[in-house]
Amino acid sequence: MARLEVNRSGELEVFVRVVELGSFSAASRSYGITPSAVSKLIARLEQRLGTRLVNRSTRQLQLTLEGSTYYESGVRILADLDEAERCASEHSAPHGQLQVNANVPFGHHFLLPLVPEFLERYPDVRLDITLIDEVINILEERADVAVRAGPLKSSNLVARKLGQTHMMIVGSPDYLARHGTPITPKDLYQHNRLGANFVRAQSGWRLCYGDEDIVVPVSGNVQASDGEALHRLALAGAGLARLAAFQVREDIGEGRLLPVLVNYSLGDIEEFHAVYVGQGGHLPLRVRAFLDFFAEKVNIGSC
Repeated sequence: MARLEVNRSGELEVFVRVVELGSFSAASRSYGITPSAVSKLIARLEQRLGTRLVNRSTRQLQLTLEGSTYYESGVRILADLDEAERCASEHSAPHGQLQVNANVPFGHHFLLPLVPEFLERYPDVRLDITLIDEVINILEERADVAVRAGPLKSSNLVARKLGQTHMMIVGSPDYLARHGTPITPKDLYQHNRLGANFVRAQSGWRLCYGDEDIVVPVSGNVQASDGEALHRLALAGAGLARLAAFQVREDIGEGRLLPVLVNYSLGDIEEFHAVYVGQGGHLPLRVRAFLDFFAEKVNIGSC
């Protein structure tokens, strides 16, 4: 009967979260408890098992051989438990608040237009949406899902690719009439290159010049907080901007913006991913519903 007094699944879940996030402090933030509480729980778990799972001698969390084995088994057990609960509650539907953080252009062109259909399908889900191009810390912002553009840094987050788009350098007819149309990448240095006022994984504009890939640094007299703001500045004639093809497709078709250096930027591709915490098989129903719905509906790859 003593075993019934121990919340083994709870201990296991905390241990798996510590490993996935890489530290006691990160795991504690995700649960809203103190790092010492997590540390004590892991210590009790090790005492009960009679073996050390984590070495605490280095700044980075390091698993012992027993800890690695316990983690791998734990992930499978939690996934099986989650599946068992879903099977036992087939009548249940996704519900609760879902916090989504998304890249601004993706939000305006894909996420927001699909919200009514998503909520019609899942009426018990409440969406809390934040649009920002700056990469946020999912744990600190308490986001369930974040949609990110560009290359992903190595992390313990799980990523699901939503698609990719060509990037284009564009300017308004008025701006190009006043400053000339760049013919080669070197000509860009004579132009006002509109940029973002936050750190990006790729700091410049990627172009192919002959057999050489070059990155032209962004250097202009205007910076903005997101891709849609840069889009508006380009339309207003403030300078050249590097934007996603889906952002400017209608503007190019109607002559409000003109693409430049097209032959030099054909290989400039930006990917979009949905990232979230946890193993793929162990997700709240509301998170899984969101991921499946937008993977089904969003078709960035054709843009």
